[in-house]
Amino acid sequence: MTKFLGLHETLDLHELLSFKNLCLTKATTMSILAQDPELQAILSADVTTGTQHIQQLQQFLTNRRENS
Repeated sequence: MTKFLGLHETLDLHELLSFKNLCLTKATTMSILAQDPELQAILSADVTTGTQHIQQLQQFLTNRRENS
């Protein structure tokens, strides 16, 4: 059986992807500007997880078909 993403699901994924990209941009910028090493570590970890989340969302959009 083949499943496709619905239009509303695709739009939701695009919205999440845009939000995650914005968060990633902000965390990257703030990690450069932050002077506290602990805050830099937190922001760096957020950049790492944010990048992983964006890659997962992109996979959902590019692999629109799931074979079960």
